[in-house]
Amino acid sequence: MDSIKSFKGYGKVDELEERAFKRKTRKRLIILIISSVVLVAVIIGAVAGTLIHKSKSESNSVPASPVSPATSIKAVCSVTQYPDSCVSSISSLDTSNTTDPEELFRLTLRVAIAELSKLSSLPRQLSAKSNDAQLKKALGVCETVFEDAIDRLNDSISSMEVREGEKLLSASKIDDIKTWLSATITDQETCLDALEELNSTLLNEVKTAMQNSTVFASNSLAIVAKLIGILHDLDIQVHRKLLSFSNSDQFPDWVGAGERRLLQETKPTPDVTVAKDGTGDYVTIKEAVAMVPKKSEKRFVIYVKEGNYSENIILDKSKWNVMIYGDGKDKSIVSGNLNFIDGTPTFATATFAAVGKGFIAKYMRFENTAGAAKHQAVAFRSGSDMSVFYQCSFDAFQDTLYAHSNRQFYRECDITGTIDFIFGNAAVVFQACKIQPRQPMSNQFNTITAQGKKDPNQNTGISIQKCSISALNTLTAPTYLGRPWKAYSTTIVMQSNIGSFLNPKGWTEWVTGVDPPSTIFYAEFQNTGPGATLDQRVKWAGFMTNITEDEAAKFTVGTFIQGASWLSESSVTFDASL
Repeated sequence: MDSIKSFKGYGKVDELEERAFKRKTRKRLIILIISSVVLVAVIIGAVAGTLIHKSKSESNSVPASPVSPATSIKAVCSVTQYPDSCVSSISSLDTSNTTDPEELFRLTLRVAIAELSKLSSLPRQLSAKSNDAQLKKALGVCETVFEDAIDRLNDSISSMEVREGEKLLSASKIDDIKTWLSATITDQETCLDALEELNSTLLNEVKTAMQNSTVFASNSLAIVAKLIGILHDLDIQVHRKLLSFSNSDQFPDWVGAGERRLLQETKPTPDVTVAKDGTGDYVTIKEAVAMVPKKSEKRFVIYVKEGNYSENIILDKSKWNVMIYGDGKDKSIVSGNLNFIDGTPTFATATFAAVGKGFIAKYMRFENTAGAAKHQAVAFRSGSDMSVFYQCSFDAFQDTLYAHSNRQFYRECDITGTIDFIFGNAAVVFQACKIQPRQPMSNQFNTITAQGKKDPNQNTGISIQKCSISALNTLTAPTYLGRPWKAYSTTIVMQSNIGSFLNPKGWTEWVTGVDPPSTIFYAEFQNTGPGATLDQRVKWAGFMTNITEDEAAKFTVGTFIQGASWLSESSVTFDASL
């Protein structure tokens, strides 16, 4: 049993490591600020120079002095955290004789894919040498997430392929690529998390083997986030004129008209029906999921009639655009009890996991009944990009809801748990949800969130807006809004009602007694209720209590998860702004 002082979640570091990291982080932050200033100057200078040369050549018919590929590569790589590796990896390619930033960015994606492809066989090789069942399962997680990471990189390259005369990179494509590259980094970090929670001796070996793949993915993300994004925002013609971004006041961008209709209908016409009493097409959800066509652009609807379905379901990366709906969040129940204590990695404990893009759940309950004594036991894990959850319930204790990666939206859902019960590294907004911490084991504390942003350029974080945060039944354990899991953890609670159960500190450290690095971003904005008083909150450098409305607006549906278009088609009600 874990005490308040001794309890450690997976992914902990000791205090010496934490202090060393903080010193290194401060140094990197100074370098990053200086580099950012230099970058803007370089971009403006380069663009101005290009336009001046172009103007002179057009008016005087004098050829402009060309910028060399080597100079272009160095300029593009200057925005990354690892410029030397960026320059050397691109320069070694036969196709690097270009000055186009977009083409150079594409080359960084190919470098990252090549490195991850070499890494993909490592988990199987290590597993073959081990007789440890738990370690084999953890390596199985590594194999799964490496495959997903490669897919995300391929998606990024595919999104840049255009027909003759088409525009190349629109703002929406840039947002997509930033999301997928963020997920690529998260996938690789998830492998390390699985090994770290076992205290595996293989951790350092795998971390070393992953060094290039994580660095190259980070380089690609930095370039699209800082360079390509800036050029687009300045409306500069890099290769072809870029498409403008279409905003909507109604829904996140990724929910189309068809999805909107499905969510507005109480019982949309299903493709298959699941019923325990035999009145449907199948008696298990797993059988229905097996009928979903691979990578279909057409919505596939599964209706789950009232009943308790004891199953573990995985909608893998090939199952696109699936909608599952039930008779109500207390009637159609998917229940499992896989857990860490009994030998399953946290990632694999999920009762229901959705990875394929465009997943929608409505009127369903997902639960893990393992209980507090079994520690990590996930009810639902989502890595589905542009996924929507409407009037669903997620119930467990530690690690209830794993918002793993990509863009996610939860509306009018109930979420209950104890330690880190909303966690992961998705770009996720919870809106009008009922969030309820419950009594944990004796001498444990509760943390509602644990956000896992590792790279400064990831567009990820947890946004809790217009929710009700209250205790589930009697709650006497110290309870906090969250704790920073990784170096750039990002979480905001805004316009929500917070009950009196909350510890006045509001938040707590990942390592007891050690302040998190200043690189985190934690904030509260316009909350109400007895737990919303800010005068005794933590004094971390990365915790904000006085952000402006404009800063808070960055974490709304319309901005943070680019929700104004894709949610518009889901028919789920949402508030796009503050």
